[in-house]
Amino acid sequence: MAASQKKNDDDARRGALARRLLRGGTEPDPRFTLANERTFLAWIRTSLALLAGGIAVEAFTSEIFLPAIRTTVAVILLLLAMIIAAVACFRWLNVERAMRNNAPLPLPFLAPLLALGGTVVAAVVVVFVLVRPA
Repeated sequence: MAASQKKNDDDARRGALARRLLRGGTEPDPRFTLANERTFLAWIRTSLALLAGGIAVEAFTSEIFLPAIRTTVAVILLLLAMIIAAVACFRWLNVERAMRNNAPLPLPFLAPLLALGGTVVAAVVVVFVLVRPA
């Protein structure tokens, strides 16, 4: 079977939505596609951990933090969880497109975002610990 015929057969088996989202190119090695999927799932696990952390801060730290500090830390964690879950989907799709088109992989937006959010949460907690009366 010729390569062009195989590509047409592969495209015919895909749904219209998948064809539209992936925008052509050639099917990458399945190992790379599965690795991309595992990375996506790792970002989703991170998002779920931050979500659980935000809920835990709000639910269980009322005797430790002042209400404003507790709410600030919880909201930052919850917003990070929401943003990471949303951006992870677009990152997965952009990496998949890049692999299909032999293009450079997109720069990771999630890692700096997570580092920045973690730094803000840690800074808020450090300031609270330093100014809290013993």
